[in-house]
Amino acid sequence: MATNLNPATDADMNEALRQVVAGQIGPRKPGVVYGNADGIYEVLAVTTDRAEARRILRRRAAQFAIVVHDRSADTVGAIGAAWTGTDRVLKAVAA
Repeated sequence: MATNLNPATDADMNEALRQVVAGQIGPRKPGVVYGNADGIYEVLAVTTDRAEARRILRRRAAQFAIVVHDRSADTVGAIGAAWTGTDRVLKAVAA
């Protein structure tokens, strides 16, 4: 019988996933304006409910969705891209 050398509880795994998702979302929360090579965006909403994120993005593996106002194109849309080193906060909001 094989033994599990690194027993992780469901709670441990859920917390680890929560931390990964939080890192991918980065500082984006409602009201934040950020920019990157693709444009300037104002965050309107953030959801970490996986079922809702998957519905919004129409992707089966989505873990979060961020609804943004694309100021360059004056459109509203949803994204699921991770925060990267090329993203920059242009306007922060109070915690």
